[in-house]
Amino acid sequence: MTAMPDGVLAPRRARANVARLACAQALTGANAAVIFATGAIVGSSLAPSASLATLPISCYVLGMAAGTLPTGWISRRYGRRAAFILGTACGTATGLLATAALLVASFPLYCLATFLGGLYGAVAQSFRFAAADGVSPAFRPKAVSLVMAGGVFAGVLGPQLINWTMDWWLPYVFAASYLAQAAVALICMAVVAGVDLPKPPPTHVATGRPLAQIVAHPRFLAAALCGVVSYFLMNLVMTSAPLAMRLCGLALTDSNLAIQWHVVAMYGPGFITGGLIARFGARRVVALGLLIIAAAAAIGLDGISVGHFWVSLILLGIGWNFGFVGASAMVLESHRPEERNKVQSFNDFIVFGTVAFGSFSSGQILASHGWAAINWLVFPAVAVTLTVLLWSARPRAGLAGQSR
Repeated sequence: MTAMPDGVLAPRRARANVARLACAQALTGANAAVIFATGAIVGSSLAPSASLATLPISCYVLGMAAGTLPTGWISRRYGRRAAFILGTACGTATGLLATAALLVASFPLYCLATFLGGLYGAVAQSFRFAAADGVSPAFRPKAVSLVMAGGVFAGVLGPQLINWTMDWWLPYVFAASYLAQAAVALICMAVVAGVDLPKPPPTHVATGRPLAQIVAHPRFLAAALCGVVSYFLMNLVMTSAPLAMRLCGLALTDSNLAIQWHVVAMYGPGFITGGLIARFGARRVVALGLLIIAAAAAIGLDGISVGHFWVSLILLGIGWNFGFVGASAMVLESHRPEERNKVQSFNDFIVFGTVAFGSFSSGQILASHGWAAINWLVFPAVAVTLTVLLWSARPRAGLAGQSR
């Protein structure tokens, strides 16, 4: 592997890594799309109570939270590729265990399967940061957004995988879909095995500022909050949507297509998000994303037709992309090179730990208060986050965040 003197990889190697990580993002996204599209529906058929219908998706998000810090530790000690291979192995186990759970009608086993899917998802979340390793500072936002754009193919692959396979093993609906998901995870393992990133030097493992000092800076606090709220709101609404559509009497194919276009909208803007960040700055892009999420909630409150759900979920995906990619770019600006793994994994731990709470509560909110209550929760969260974003942009706060 050829590296430039300043630690930047040769352009050809860097581009190859970004391409592989974008492909891996697409394949890994199929895992999330299958779980999000079927989790609440399978949960409602297996769970002992209707309020537990979204618990499998909550277990997925909990797995993401639980996997973030170990992913950072493995990446620091053994390199990112080792973490990638371990994560894809969890993805294969997800599909196999979920299939077994459907065959024996075991709700706990299905929740375990989705938890392992979350561990797989936690590793996949580090793809965007890995894309920034070894590239020039000017190219980092674009590398992050290009990898995220790989997920646009997951928006097609995941739901179509369900539509093609869900009836192959009747009466066990979705059993074949999870077997197909396990096969996709194996393909992803082969892709990430070829990612050629440098292992962190031994001096980088133990050096850098204390984590408490880094996370106390306004720059990191704002970045983490924007990532938390963007992902929390997206997950809260998306987790509830398929079950809400079913309760409204809409067809299963309608909800599958709604998730498909939602995932496409989540990752499609990645082709331009990096350019927008470079031109207008990460904070402005994040603010735009939060406003689009609020618009999605307003449309969700306006009606319960197929069109309302589809437009709401598409806007939700676009808003998430701007908010989350922008927040990720802000995280990259908050640490030194030797601090990247611990700061990035801690950021993801905060994000997905909070999102896990939202997943656990979404089923109960939907069952107790309905679809409208889910959408009303969006507006105060967006207002608070925009306020903090403006506060962090003050000259004094900005200087505090730069004292590194």
